[in-house]
Amino acid sequence: MSEKSELLSALEQIEKDKGIKKEEILAVIENALVSAYKKHVGKNVNVEATVDPNTGEMAARVVKKVVADVKNSNVEISLHDAKAISAEAKIDEDIRLPLDTQDFSRIAAQTAKQVIVQKIRESERETLLEEYKAKIGQMVSGVVWRFANRNLIVDLGKTEAILPVSEQVSRERFNLGQHVRAVIIKAEKSARGPSIVLSRSHSDLVRRLFEVEVPEIYEKIVEIVNVVREPGMRSKVAVISRNPKVDPVGACVGVKGARVRPIIEELHGERIDLIPYTNDTEKYIASALSPAKVLRVTVVDEPGKRVEVLVADDMLSLAIGKNGHNVRLAAKLSGWHIDIKSEGQKKQETQEKTAASTENLTKLEGIGAKTAEVLTKAGFTQIDRLAESQVDDLTTLQGIGPKTAEKIIEAAKKMIKKQAKKEKAEKEEENDKE
Repeated sequence: MSEKSELLSALEQIEKDKGIKKEEILAVIENALVSAYKKHVGKNVNVEATVDPNTGEMAARVVKKVVADVKNSNVEISLHDAKAISAEAKIDEDIRLPLDTQDFSRIAAQTAKQVIVQKIRESERETLLEEYKAKIGQMVSGVVWRFANRNLIVDLGKTEAILPVSEQVSRERFNLGQHVRAVIIKAEKSARGPSIVLSRSHSDLVRRLFEVEVPEIYEKIVEIVNVVREPGMRSKVAVISRNPKVDPVGACVGVKGARVRPIIEELHGERIDLIPYTNDTEKYIASALSPAKVLRVTVVDEPGKRVEVLVADDMLSLAIGKNGHNVRLAAKLSGWHIDIKSEGQKKQETQEKTAASTENLTKLEGIGAKTAEVLTKAGFTQIDRLAESQVDDLTTLQGIGPKTAEKIIEAAKKMIKKQAKKEKAEKEEENDKE
């Protein structure tokens, strides 16, 4: 078997094993041969090189332009000399002068080998990159190979990956040779091959660990709706069951914590709260504040997604959490802004509001502190509401008869007129200044 046919056989085998088309390698070999030939005959020469796809035969030619007056012999040839090569040669046309490829047989063989090796490496890198791109968000296991400053270089078997300090959990420490699990967050092309970036702080790590430990999640009987995390401190995982007979929280915890315990150990003691997902906002937010027990959740502003949560006095610090991490995670999980108040705080706030309202009502003509207190307790805290009230609305209150009711309503109306007049005067004064 000749050397040329051996080249083609090798290329066909590479095409079969590596998926690199024979034509692609041949095209790269031709370009490389042109560079090699130019080194031999000069850079300022136009050279063409071809490899026959059927026989593997290599051919090279110098391309020159036929001119009447030769000024650059590297790229031009006289008509007389051109006619000696081809009787059909004409002015301003190109003519190709064959090169003796035997002079380049060693260069050609070397070039072909280098190109093939390089092409295989590039193809393997591309395949590897695509493989890891498809795994973004997935969990992988590797071994700590070396340290680069504070970053960890992890051996994944097929390639290396980096676990940057920004994606590490501050309380975790790893040694050389130690196994580490992390999620892939980035896969990019680099000069040395695929650049794979891992994370131990990403919330997807918690999600993937539950998929491994809980068969019901893997089988999609139980679904993880959302995961929020403060790495190293606490994670909150909202779960829902697609089977009414399966308790989603119980399935994730396991008998005596058998399923959740390995996850906590993998996360080096990070606390995990499992929250049953529900469309009932109040109930969901109350659960999200676990381990604190909530007395009441009140929607304050539905469009603005704001709620007020009431807890017992001894539950306030637990509901807020260390440095506010518990309430912060509950807010992220639910998507609502949560304002937590203890019973004591709420009572004091109510008393202050009542006192302020009572004081405000005593400014009305003919209304004393006692009457103002009765009105405030009944919910008549705003003067404009009193002005719009009917006599019958007020006579139901203790100590207020029809005449007193009329007096209160009239005083409220006078106060509103007075305020409106004052505001108008202030506005006119501002306009005069302008």
